[in-house]
Amino acid sequence: MLYAAYQAQDDLIAPFRAAASLGRAFLPDTAGPFAGPLRQAGAAMEMLGRFQLSHARPEFGIRRVRAGSRLVPVTEEVALDLPFANLLHFRREMDARQPRVLVVAPLSGHFSTLLRHTVEVLLRDHEVFITDWKNARDVPLAAGRFGVEDYVAYLIRFLEAIGPGGHLLAVCQPCVQALAAVAVMSEADNPATPRTMTLMAGPIDIRESPTAVNALAQERPLSWFQSRVISEVPARFAGAGRRVYPGFVQLFAFLSMNMDRHRAQHRQLYRHLAAGETAEAAKIKRFYDEYFAVLDLTEEFYIETVDRVFQRAELATGGFRFRGKPVNPAAIRKTALLTVEGGRDDICGLGQTAAAHELCTSLRPHLKRHHLQANAGHYGVFSGRRWEQEIYPAVRNLILAME
Repeated sequence: MLYAAYQAQDDLIAPFRAAASLGRAFLPDTAGPFAGPLRQAGAAMEMLGRFQLSHARPEFGIRRVRAGSRLVPVTEEVALDLPFANLLHFRREMDARQPRVLVVAPLSGHFSTLLRHTVEVLLRDHEVFITDWKNARDVPLAAGRFGVEDYVAYLIRFLEAIGPGGHLLAVCQPCVQALAAVAVMSEADNPATPRTMTLMAGPIDIRESPTAVNALAQERPLSWFQSRVISEVPARFAGAGRRVYPGFVQLFAFLSMNMDRHRAQHRQLYRHLAAGETAEAAKIKRFYDEYFAVLDLTEEFYIETVDRVFQRAELATGGFRFRGKPVNPAAIRKTALLTVEGGRDDICGLGQTAAAHELCTSLRPHLKRHHLQANAGHYGVFSGRRWEQEIYPAVRNLILAME
C-alpha cells in the first residue's frame, strides 16, 4: 500500500506541475516595469514545477577531462550488462595506458551519478569503471533475487571483466561487500584480485563511534522494517510485484536528518529565481536534481544489509559468510589498503572504516594507510574541494605505488 499511495499522490499532483511549467514557459519577457512581479510569479511556478522525484538515472555528463596538459574526450560504454547493474566504462580517447579503477557506488537509494565528481577527478590519471546499479522497480521478477552476497558476486564479476592488475575504490555502504569480495578473491588466488583497495567512509564496524543512522538500525527488530518500509512495486512498472525498499522512503529519511537546511536551500532557490540570479539558482538546482533522483532496493538486499551490516556487524565479528563459506579478511596479503574517514561524518562514525586494518591481519605495515580528513562531512569525503585537493592525492599515490 505504501508504494501505491505514493504513486497515487504523485499522479494527483502531476497536472499541477505540468500547468505550472507551462505557465512559466509562456511568461512574457521580464524587462520593464513589471519585471519584479513577473520574476516572482515565474519563480513560484518553477518551484511548483520542480515538486517531484525522478526514478531514472541522471546523466553523468562527463564529456571531457583534463589529462596532463590537454583535454581528453570521454565517452560512456557498458562493459558488462547484468540484471541488477551495469559495469559502466568511461573511455578516454588517449593512447597512454593508465591504472584501471573500479568505483563501487553505494546501493542506498540514489543512483551512481551521486559519485560524478569522484569519477571526474579519478579520470585525470586513471581508466575508470563504476558499478551502475539499476532501479529495482525496473527489474522484472524473472531476474530473481538480489541480496548482500549477490552484491559481492557482482563485484567479483566486474573485477574479472576489468582484468588482472585493477584497483578498487568503494564509497560508503559497499565498503563491507568490497572488503568481502577482495577477501574471497584473495583466498581463491583469483588473478583479477585488485592491487589496491580504497575504502571510504564505510561501516566496516558500526560498533565504533555509533551514529544516529546506526542507532536507528539497531533499535528496531527486522520485522519492524519489513512491515513498515517494504512495499510492492505497482503493476505499471517492469518490476511489478517485486518487494522493495522504495527510494523515496530513503530520501525522506535523509531529508529529515537536515530538514532545516533543505528548507533554507529551497527558500534561497526561490530568492535567486525571483531576482533573476540564474547562475546561483542553477547550482542549487543541479544538486537537488541529483538528490531527488531515487532508486528502489530489493527487499532482500535492504533487510540483509540492516541485519548483517548494521545490527550484527558480521564482517567485523567474523560471522560473514559468502556462498556458505566464512569470509576471511586475513587472506588478503597482496592488496594494499587505504581507508578514508571524514572528521565530521555524521553517517559513518570515526573508526568504523579504519576497523578494516584490524581485520586485514596478514597485510604488512607498508601496505596499510589511513587518511583522516579534518572538517569533512560524509559527502565531503568523495565530492568537493577536500576530495579533489587533499583526499584524491592519497588515493592516487597508493595506486601509483602498487603499479
